[in-house]
Amino acid sequence: MSGFFGSISKSDCVSDVYYGTDYHSHLGTKRAGMVIHDSGETFRRAIHSIEDGYFRNKFVKDLKDFKGCSGIGVISDTEAQPLLVNSHLGHFAVATISKIDNMDELETMFRKKRQHFTETSQAGVNATELVAMLISAGETFTDGIENVYRSVKGSCSMLILTTDGIIIARDKLGRHPVVIGKRDGAYAIASESSSFANLGFTIDYFPGPGEIVKVTAEGIEQLRKPGDKMQVCSFMWIYYGYPPSYYENINVEDCRYRCGACLGHDDDIDVDLVAGIPDSGVAHALGYANERKLPYTRPYIKYTPTWPRSFMPQHQELRDLVAKMKLIPIPALIGGKKAVFLDDSIVRGTQLRGNVQDLFRAGAKEIHMRIACPPLTYPCEFLNFSRSRSSNELATRKAIQQLEGTDKVDYKDYSDSSTEKYKAMVKQIRENLGMTSLRFQKLDDLVKAIGLPKEKLCTHCWDGSSYF
Repeated sequence: MSGFFGSISKSDCVSDVYYGTDYHSHLGTKRAGMVIHDSGETFRRAIHSIEDGYFRNKFVKDLKDFKGCSGIGVISDTEAQPLLVNSHLGHFAVATISKIDNMDELETMFRKKRQHFTETSQAGVNATELVAMLISAGETFTDGIENVYRSVKGSCSMLILTTDGIIIARDKLGRHPVVIGKRDGAYAIASESSSFANLGFTIDYFPGPGEIVKVTAEGIEQLRKPGDKMQVCSFMWIYYGYPPSYYENINVEDCRYRCGACLGHDDDIDVDLVAGIPDSGVAHALGYANERKLPYTRPYIKYTPTWPRSFMPQHQELRDLVAKMKLIPIPALIGGKKAVFLDDSIVRGTQLRGNVQDLFRAGAKEIHMRIACPPLTYPCEFLNFSRSRSSNELATRKAIQQLEGTDKVDYKDYSDSSTEKYKAMVKQIRENLGMTSLRFQKLDDLVKAIGLPKEKLCTHCWDGSSYF
């Protein structure tokens, strides 16, 4: 994943861009950058690795060199950005949130035209540079962005800093949330509306799928109307989004309470307490506990002062170690107890299996797991939300292969919670992870908890139903 933030103001915007970008640190762990437009054609940029540190610490020394009334920042799990471009459209800077599935095809197209790439990303083409080249192929910025929409398979949202404003282009099917905030004499654009509150911005406008708008300190100008179809990522509400944020005017934390309540509504398991796997499982657990009128307890605590996020290291063994070391069970609260734990999802299952083992070693009598979304069966084609190297690493795929003896399987029956194959898969996952019981959210209940029509949500990772 990645997240971006931009601001344009009648006064200096550097502090807003610095802190606003920092509020997206949960969305990326590799590279970060800021660009500030001063005057005329002057753009100042800084890019740093954040694999060994935090955004604020890496960029604080750059602030003295920044001055201007408009700027953008980005935190990325992939390539270095924003990029500075000088084309027939003029000087501009661009940041993207993208997953381009036809990178090789587009790279070949440009090479055949004898065009070249100057930026590299992990020894490959920098996706943001490729997008910048597609934009620059247009007669206008709007035409160039529409060229991106036509050319890219996957997803791409863009933030373009020009000499006279900031252009926002949301992915053509709206997979990434984007929101515009307003303050006296200033506007901000963000992936996460949680970045607004402490900077004095309030939510003003949610651009629609494929919509293009230009923002100046004076107001918002629509350059392209939104499309009719939307496939916004459901997983943003379940896991990736920060609790205070709103997507499509639906709050993340509130949605998670509803997810937990849906899981608790028909559940009659006899337990002594309800708990969440920190951090994203906590809100789901509170919703479950409130629905069932059971005590919410914290027998598993996350040590936050020094341990980074579990998906930060590039090597799986180190990620698993970090995940284990940062969570500490409390035997006084879990010993001899039957507990139901809520978690956002099961991807590979490795970390969750370790969590269950820790809790049993701490004296738990029974560990029942309730998962806030359906089983992840299909790899994400549209966002970089999973670090699994292949779809066969998914806990669901491993269980299905154990049952079938092959990975050449039609997964549709395993995605339908009413089938015997689905029940057998869940049983196998439970046995693999060592839980007393396991239950996943039904897709219909998840859609209900989010509150948007199913056709406006991307649910591909659960039922394989979405499209480019």
